[in-house]
Amino acid sequence: MTFDRPTILMCPPDYYGIEYEINPWMSRSRASDRDRAQLQWQALRNQLESLGVDIRLLAPQPGLPDLVFTANAGLVHRDVVYLSRFRHPERQRETPFNRAWFEAAGFSARDLPPGGDFEGAGDALFVGETLVAGYLVRSDARAEQDLAAEIGCQVIPAQLVDDRYYHLDTCFCPLNATTAIWHPPAFDDYGRRAIEAAAPQLIAVAEAEAQRFACNAVVVGRDVVLNTGCEQLGRELERIGYRAHPVELDEFIKAGGSAKCLTLRLDGEDAAAWTDRA
Repeated sequence: MTFDRPTILMCPPDYYGIEYEINPWMSRSRASDRDRAQLQWQALRNQLESLGVDIRLLAPQPGLPDLVFTANAGLVHRDVVYLSRFRHPERQRETPFNRAWFEAAGFSARDLPPGGDFEGAGDALFVGETLVAGYLVRSDARAEQDLAAEIGCQVIPAQLVDDRYYHLDTCFCPLNATTAIWHPPAFDDYGRRAIEAAAPQLIAVAEAEAQRFACNAVVVGRDVVLNTGCEQLGRELERIGYRAHPVELDEFIKAGGSAKCLTLRLDGEDAAAWTDRA
């Protein structure tokens, strides 16, 4: 696949809502506001487009409220997407729509070998040539090892130990091949040591901002789009030469998602060595 600029897949939140509970953030007693969700999603799209991003759209589907979280559709590597194998039945019905979109867009859509769950770019992020993969809560280490074997890259499985940070992208965000944002308490001791080795320059996010999903950010070059209420991280990013762009996404935090969850980079994350970007 060839892209002439950063390209991201999003899905409008036409059918988004809290219809079931599969993570600690979700409560059917705390409904989302559909109008506010639409406005916040559009604000995110507008911000990304202002940074030069080409937004591609996956059609929303009734009965699939979490289809809006396109990061979980799969992991993109060059012209291949490795489709997710969702743990919860509520999300398993998303896969045929994800497969159809990718195939129509010219990607080769592949399933991982049987034997484990895997929830896409929500749990697998490149740091240079290494794939950091979160496991236990939603994805299995075996499936992530199979994924790395398919791609032909090194993988670092990092165990997630706090159900609030149920996907890797809720507590870890690579900025480039050596630098990342993270929330250390979300990982076990081995996972912390492995991440420190993979990304020698790490910016730790405090608990209050981690709960604002500060780590669930979208990186476009030197620009970082993230939820509001993360001022400390914003200052740290500016200190190392990045620009923070806050967008209010509180309606999506009700389901356990924010900026990164709502996006899937199709041309490769900026931190991934295989994109051949400096």
